Amino acid sequence: MCLGIPMRVVDVFGEEAVLEQGGMRIRARTDLIEDPISVGDYLLVHAGFAIQKVDEREALETLAMLGEMLGTL
Repeated sequence: MCLGIPMRVVDVFGEEAVLEQGGMRIRARTDLIEDPISVGDYLLVHAGFAIQKVDEREALETLAMLGEMLGTL
């Protein structure tokens, strides 16, 4: 089973983006996303790759559910 985490884009450069969630920042490859990526977008991230763009409402709902389950997000 794989788990993708929604993260907010804080910077984009080439085929990579800096993403943030819960005070943690990571760099992820964006090659798999066909649509343009902008600061403020939410991306579903797994194993260092952004695999899907998600709308803000869906991202925040998912993060809230994960937070309830884990008690940390």
